[in-house]
Amino acid sequence: MGKEKAKNDRIRYNILTILVYIVGIVLLAQLFNLQIVHGEEYRETSNTKLTRESVLKADRGSIKDSSGTMLATVDAQYSIVLYKTKVNNETLNTTILKLLNILSTNSDSYVDNFLIDVNPYRFKLEEEESQKKWKKANNIDEDATAEEAFNYFKNKYDIASDNVEDIRKILAIRYEISYKGYSSTKSIEIASNISRQSLEQIKERNAEFSGVEVVETPVRAYPLKTTASHILGRIGRIESSELEGNEDIYNQNDIIGKSGIEYVFEKYLKGTDGVKQIDMNVDGTITDEYVSKEAVSGSDVILTIDSKLQAVTEQALADNINKIANHGFSQENNPADAGAAVVLNVKTGEVIAMASYPDYDPSAFVNGIDTNTWNYYINGDTKPLENKAISAMYSPGSTYKMVTALAGLETGTITPKTKINDTGVFRKYNSSWKCWNRHGHGYLNVSQAIEHSCNYFFYDLGDRLGIDNLAKYSYYLGLGHKTGIELKGEIDGVLASNEIAKQENRVWNPGETISAAIGQSYNTFTPLQMAKYVAMIANRGKNLDVTIVKSIINPDGSEVSRDEYESYVNEKLGLQQENVEEMNFKEENIEAILEGMRGVTSESGGTAYSTFRNFNIEVGGKTGSAQTGVQGKTNAWFVGFAPFDDPEIAIVVFVRNGGHGSYTAEVARDIIAQYFGMNTNQVTENTTAIPTVQIIN
Repeated sequence: MGKEKAKNDRIRYNILTILVYIVGIVLLAQLFNLQIVHGEEYRETSNTKLTRESVLKADRGSIKDSSGTMLATVDAQYSIVLYKTKVNNETLNTTILKLLNILSTNSDSYVDNFLIDVNPYRFKLEEEESQKKWKKANNIDEDATAEEAFNYFKNKYDIASDNVEDIRKILAIRYEISYKGYSSTKSIEIASNISRQSLEQIKERNAEFSGVEVVETPVRAYPLKTTASHILGRIGRIESSELEGNEDIYNQNDIIGKSGIEYVFEKYLKGTDGVKQIDMNVDGTITDEYVSKEAVSGSDVILTIDSKLQAVTEQALADNINKIANHGFSQENNPADAGAAVVLNVKTGEVIAMASYPDYDPSAFVNGIDTNTWNYYINGDTKPLENKAISAMYSPGSTYKMVTALAGLETGTITPKTKINDTGVFRKYNSSWKCWNRHGHGYLNVSQAIEHSCNYFFYDLGDRLGIDNLAKYSYYLGLGHKTGIELKGEIDGVLASNEIAKQENRVWNPGETISAAIGQSYNTFTPLQMAKYVAMIANRGKNLDVTIVKSIINPDGSEVSRDEYESYVNEKLGLQQENVEEMNFKEENIEAILEGMRGVTSESGGTAYSTFRNFNIEVGGKTGSAQTGVQGKTNAWFVGFAPFDDPEIAIVVFVRNGGHGSYTAEVARDIIAQYFGMNTNQVTENTTAIPTVQIIN
């Protein structure tokens, strides 16, 4: 039995040995075939064919208005890049010159950082010390003239041409190559955003351009130009600090959002890049290309704004500022130069329009902004890049008086029928505060006090209330803290309160309450906060979550849940969810305030009557003029809502150095006309009427 087993084992061993020999012989035969029989053929193929991967840039997601109108999209832009190939200097120089001649003929620019100009020869670096450093870095004698340095580079790169202009072109690219470097897998960009004429000519003569590739890149485009620029924001090349920790998502040449929706929703707007395989001969001629991994575009962000209303709001604001500055209302010198306007849905908190003046062109940043434009944007007092609706705060003046009125009514300090006698000067605490009507308004109830913007009434009421009650109702109505809008740069503002005194290690002075009651003192709020406050007055006290984003739609058509992106936004912007206890206001108290706001626009003594006297829609409103502390400069406000009986929208208009609040009311009128589809050509205004003017002293 044991002998039989041993015999079988030997048979299996012999069979296995034979199989190993057979496999070995087959492998040796194949190796012989590869290296000896076809070796020369395969070596030649290997030496004449290169394969590399190229990034297929994904489209950035679109930004649309509430009806689907495109606010930010992508266009195809073509760039020229150069890869290193196995060609000599003569061929490379010829390739570069042919390429640049095509670009120049079609008025396309190309990269040029070479620091010597010709005809005449001169260094671009004017400071002698800078010239010496540059020469030293390039191994050039520090005493060399511009012409001598030029010829040094000509010889270094074996440029055979004697035409100085042609040599200069070649040097622009050769210098860039030496400065940035390139390889068979890493390209260098020669030109971006080239014309279609150049594109077609380069493709037709592809065989002449070794190592040259035309790259199609999706670039941001803003079809409506400057419309909604502060909402959309701007983009720019990623900075090292932004790249750090995100190397698996971005590379150093990527474009990312820098402000506005572009910044906040970068995670959703950014797509996923694909991969393209490119086959080319050793001389750099492309023989084939195909996509090995498809790019996936970013998600679309749908906003709550109406682009048509947005455009009207921006234009009306700009026209109004220019009209005030050019004495369109009076011969007074009111140097109006900046402002903001906000339109809010009083039922949902959705922003329907938000304008900031002056605006800017977001497309100026797409391919890198020029120095002159950048200097204009960042220098000067008007700050075009600043969204003044959320990033700047101002004293509200008399537009704050509805807060004081509501606090007084809800605490029982006054009733809708309570009357206070305005004698022209309110005296208390060994001091005095004047009403804008120096003769006084006499006895007024709260509705009449709002209609006539009686300072005295609110001095007295504010003093009775105390600062804590004012602060409590102000805070509930959204003043002095962020609204939580999904935009970068929103500030808190400042709310006059005992907390201010504590921060300054002092006791609050009751005289400060008197100023706070008419929207002065420390009270400084953003126009968006003011819009929320007015909307909550119009909707009878319902708390609102302000938003400017309607939805986010993924490339596959699915919708991102609101909980998901709100959580993401809160984390990115450092926002804290606030649980504000709902206040239930008495109907008669709200009615008294709304009636006063109706009187502002509908009664002959109202401060905005001249603007709305022939208007087809009844509006509730309030004007305000707030001193700035600078002689001759008073800020102007108008706040309101429409229609009066069933409010849909709240409007806030602010003009810096606008003089009188009544001047800004016409912006609100134009906005309301657009919103309700009225023919603005039929809206008439009595231009001979003299508006009732209110100045805060």
